[in-house]
Amino acid sequence: MLRNKLYLGLLPLLALLILVGVAGILVNRDLARSSSEKIDRGYSMVMGEHEMRGAALGMVTAMHSALRGNVLEVRGAYEEQRGLFKQTLMAQSFSAAGTEREKAVRQVSRAFGRFENIGDSLMVIGGSFQDAGYEDVERAYFGVLHSLDELLRTDSRVMQVESERVAGIARVSIGVLVVVIVIGIALSVLLAFRLARMFIGPISALTESSRALGEGNLEKDVPVTSRDELGVLAQSFNAMAASLREYRDAMAARVLRAQRTMEATLTSTPDPLFVVSPDGKSDIRNPAAERLAALPEFADGFPEPLDAHVREVLRTREHFLPTGYDQVIPVSIDHDERFYLPRILSVSDKLTGREGGAAILLQDVTKFRLLDDAKNNLVGTVSHELKTPLTSLRMAVYLLLEQNTGALTPAQRDLLETARDDADRLLRILNDILDLARIESGTAALSRCEVEPAALLEEMAREMRPLIEDAGQRLEVCVAPGAGVDGKVFLDPDRIRHVFVNLLGNASKYTPEGGRIELYAEPDAEPGAVRFGVRDTGAGIAETDLPCVFQKFYRAPGQKRRGAGLGLSIAREVVLAHGGTIACASKAGAGSDFYFTIPPRRPENAAAS
Repeated sequence: MLRNKLYLGLLPLLALLILVGVAGILVNRDLARSSSEKIDRGYSMVMGEHEMRGAALGMVTAMHSALRGNVLEVRGAYEEQRGLFKQTLMAQSFSAAGTEREKAVRQVSRAFGRFENIGDSLMVIGGSFQDAGYEDVERAYFGVLHSLDELLRTDSRVMQVESERVAGIARVSIGVLVVVIVIGIALSVLLAFRLARMFIGPISALTESSRALGEGNLEKDVPVTSRDELGVLAQSFNAMAASLREYRDAMAARVLRAQRTMEATLTSTPDPLFVVSPDGKSDIRNPAAERLAALPEFADGFPEPLDAHVREVLRTREHFLPTGYDQVIPVSIDHDERFYLPRILSVSDKLTGREGGAAILLQDVTKFRLLDDAKNNLVGTVSHELKTPLTSLRMAVYLLLEQNTGALTPAQRDLLETARDDADRLLRILNDILDLARIESGTAALSRCEVEPAALLEEMAREMRPLIEDAGQRLEVCVAPGAGVDGKVFLDPDRIRHVFVNLLGNASKYTPEGGRIELYAEPDAEPGAVRFGVRDTGAGIAETDLPCVFQKFYRAPGQKRRGAGLGLSIAREVVLAHGGTIACASKAGAGSDFYFTIPPRRPENAAAS
């Protein structure tokens, strides 16, 4: 195994390291122990010599006092110092037995004996002061000092010898370590060369095969030269390459099937389908799209409205999904006008994050357009026809309530008031339906002019403030600076008034007493565009209901307020007729923010007005 080869290759180096370490430990331990013993012994010897010098000095001092006749006063001190000297000398004799110091210690002992005899005779006999007595004492005392000096020199020679011995051992140890280091370096180089030759060959082969694999060559296998881990790695690499070859073949077959399926799907799709590249060029078309591309309208590319939507999708990377039949593309085919509703989907590669262009599906909605027109005409006609008799009914109810034809009982008056309120509500619904039908059919032309946002909001506030304050709410107007072009916005005031009335009415309807309603205008992201909005502190709208609030006749579940559900739909159509957008941001219990944008005045708008 590769692990065993590595261990065996490093074993000599490890053995050498262990040997050097053990030898160093033993040598250092021996040196430390012997040096410590020598130092301790030398220290005790030097201290003993100092103690003997001090004791001899004490004895000679007492002897001098005895010569002056003070034997009794100094006899105790003399005995004490003599005992200390003899005790220290005995310890020195024991430690010096069998060593080089033994001779010097005997000399100290003989000198002290002569010195002690003189002292003892003075302490016993005493006597008067005599010069000869002083001379004997001084001679004996200096003999002791001389012998102690000789002992100190002997100890110095012993320490010098020990120091030279330690230095010699250190030099030998250093030499041995240098030799071992040189051997270790040579052995390391040899082992590195062998291990490199053992590993580099298989790894180089594996690297070459990996590089070939990265370049797409899945046929290059790694030679298996051993049964260790490198051999197992080579076998695993070869197995992986074989799996990749199988996967490549399977993916090629899958891609071929997907391509055939896509071609069959495109061929069988009845609606025209274009796939455009990121630069806007049409790359793929189905047969229906090929027939459409042969028409004069598509001679220079896509028609202008469709081309603008395609460029916007390629720029923003967001899908374009139509919201009404007003966005259809009319095309003349064999003198027959047909209408196509475009759906433009942004195509991207999720793995790489790169844009892949867009897919354009043109849905033929000619029949649906005709049906929608017929429906709008029918709704408008029916609403108009119902409006006349309903007006007559309202008039009759009002006349009855004025009691010109006779007095009414309370029960009759309640019934007539209920009929009056329902007739008024029904008339408002019919008016809303007629307005919505006219806007959707395009017969309700806009009468635009330049209006200051602040003046527009102040006028709406004056109109709606009594209604809002009667409900116990507070209306605030906020106009941010820089809204519009030169402080003005291009719109139809009467139509926009209808939008504000719906938004402010809804805000007041669903805001509790004491709440706040804000009517605001601020600059939009597009230069020159203005964002209008109504923000309240009411009950809010659940997130699941937000996508449906602008649909016709839609009412959120659980609403107790009465209404037909057409106000927001009319507001949406009015804003779309201005070329703007309308949306709502809300959370349940956190209030709502209904806002819409009016784009800046453009040359075509100016011309239309």
